[in-house]
Amino acid sequence: MRKILVCEDEDTIRDFIVINLRRNGFDVVEAKSGEEALAKYQKDANSFDVALLDIMLPDIDGFQICKDIRSKNKSIGIIMLSAKTQEMDKVTGLMLGADDYMTKPFSPSELTARLDALCRRVTLIKEGGEGFKEEITLGEFTLNLKQRFLMKNGQMIDLTQIEFQLMEFFFENPGMPLDRTAILNRIWGEAYVGEEKIVDVNIRRLRMKLEDNPSNPKKLVTVWGLGYKWET
Repeated sequence: MRKILVCEDEDTIRDFIVINLRRNGFDVVEAKSGEEALAKYQKDANSFDVALLDIMLPDIDGFQICKDIRSKNKSIGIIMLSAKTQEMDKVTGLMLGADDYMTKPFSPSELTARLDALCRRVTLIKEGGEGFKEEITLGEFTLNLKQRFLMKNGQMIDLTQIEFQLMEFFFENPGMPLDRTAILNRIWGEAYVGEEKIVDVNIRRLRMKLEDNPSNPKKLVTVWGLGYKWET
């Protein structure tokens, strides 16, 4: 059963989320504060598939929880919840390692769809896939598809599951321009109902990890009016 950590301080919203997730077959662990969420996560960290984190909490904000969990677990899925619509909240969460964000209010069907898609990706990463090559090497970069890590000049680069999947897509298509819609469909799934902006934010985050000068990228370059490509 897919296990979800739900951290939300407003009782009515948390109850709404928990009831609907349990109706849809999820195993839900709920927390009403950041401290409680971290304590419950640490008690059985490897069992969780996704953490659903509200940004505004009475003690630790969701950004800090996201950062803390992501630093310990690269494979868990993380979705940020916010009542705000400011672009900076969305960008901040993604830059700290979140995989997705949702703005309240949202429908149960949308939440379930997002979680289903994210849980499928988490399962693939945990179990590996069938038919993977051992690794792909392009220049100074080596992407190991079996153990799921990236090396640059022999140095390990920490990637979230979304970042790894992006690199896998680019390494499968070196030198080929990939448009945002194709990236969105491949990584987040065709049923994804969020904004294409999530692609740009994750590319920016990747550049910060991969490029010698992220503001002037040489490998993960922009194809204006289309999307991005990995320069060989």
